[in-house]
Amino acid sequence: MLAILASMPNDVRAPRPVLDATDRAILAVLAADARTPNNAIADAVGIAPSTCLGRIRALRERGVIRGFHADIDPAALGRGLQAMIAVRLRAHTRERVQEFIRDVPGLPGVVGVWHVAGADDYLLHVAVADSDALRDFVLEHLTTHPAVGHTETSLIFGHLRGAVGAAAVTD
Repeated sequence: MLAILASMPNDVRAPRPVLDATDRAILAVLAADARTPNNAIADAVGIAPSTCLGRIRALRERGVIRGFHADIDPAALGRGLQAMIAVRLRAHTRERVQEFIRDVPGLPGVVGVWHVAGADDYLLHVAVADSDALRDFVLEHLTTHPAVGHTETSLIFGHLRGAVGAAAVTD
């Protein structure tokens, strides 16, 4: 579990990477469009393409850049209903927590899992075909899970992506 906690993005124990102005400029370009070619990033930042490539590689190796992702519309995959499901664990024993974080991310329809503070322990973002599939997901995968004590489901009507990636790198 310690290895899992150490890799979590808000882990205050993890050392924060030091980013200079050039790293931040590269990250701002990538945050705006991760498909920007290396030469265009180098031009935008004012460095040689080989230097840019080396810096991007170093940012990936240091864990600053965690990946590049396609933002796919779940409805295009037949999963037009999205929900956030708040989960409270039955007990906070190491065994139950490990069991939950081992099982839940791989469940069908799970888009993301957040470990949170407050009344609930986890938030699950799920995408399913319809309300019947959502009910089945909760009943078959969550209420029967030995670690889960309570769930509360909220439908997602819409989603707006914030600019934290671009804004954070220019602060």
